[in-house]
Amino acid sequence: MKKGLIMEGGAMRGMFTAGVTDVFMENGIEFDGAVGTSAGAAFGCNYKSRQIGRALRYNKEYCADERYASAKGFFRTGNLYSDDFCYHEIPETLDKFDFDTFNDNPMEFYITCTNIETGRPVHHRHDENADDLNTFLEWIRASCAMPMLERIVEIGGVKLLDGGVADSVPIRFFEELGFDRNVVILTQPLTYRKKKIKYGLIARSRYRNYPQLTKAMLDRHIRYNETYDYIREKELKGELIAVRPPEALNISISHDKNELQRVYDIGRREGLMSLKKVKDYLGS
Repeated sequence: MKKGLIMEGGAMRGMFTAGVTDVFMENGIEFDGAVGTSAGAAFGCNYKSRQIGRALRYNKEYCADERYASAKGFFRTGNLYSDDFCYHEIPETLDKFDFDTFNDNPMEFYITCTNIETGRPVHHRHDENADDLNTFLEWIRASCAMPMLERIVEIGGVKLLDGGVADSVPIRFFEELGFDRNVVILTQPLTYRKKKIKYGLIARSRYRNYPQLTKAMLDRHIRYNETYDYIREKELKGELIAVRPPEALNISISHDKNELQRVYDIGRREGLMSLKKVKDYLGS
């Protein structure tokens, strides 16, 4: 039996995920592997480093800081979220990411990105022998790099953007790796259906040199809804556990620490409600 944790992204909907995972960590729930897309990777990596509360703490502390995310920064650098401040100064100095504990924890950790030249997902497994802290943080940055709002991130000659474009909830990827006891944390409610993007012409113009990326962006809603249906089908059969918000979280990018706390608290509540079921399912 291989126990897997799959974490969807969704910008600050990820505070819901942080609430759930903090409850899981507080109650000693262990997984053999975890995979996160976008915010699911950025916040979910704290599971492997065993840093309960860190995702909420630094987001509340810096959410209103212009160095964190701002229109001014976007027009100056091309990045809504500052690459230096968010992906270096905070995790390296201001609220340190425990990279030593992260590496010592045997849990496998995968980061999902989108290869913009193929439109296909890239699931990068962290390798402590090859990935130093800077490389690891660059993979996180690539996974979170929202099209239209962030610059392309290049790692090892591969051009990457937000993993959610190609694989928002990489459940099938984990199943292919042999993970057969999976807990999926979703950031949309059961009734949610993604719609086709309305800025297709702008996307085609912006990424005219990357037609496979624009195709993936335009088709994303189809794959996304099919994946949600697949997860629900397996959930009803008892073949996985899904933890999701009971209703729309109504948050995307927020500079309001009270809103971040609100979404985090919903995650904690749902995590606590699912705790016995998750423990029984995993045999904890």
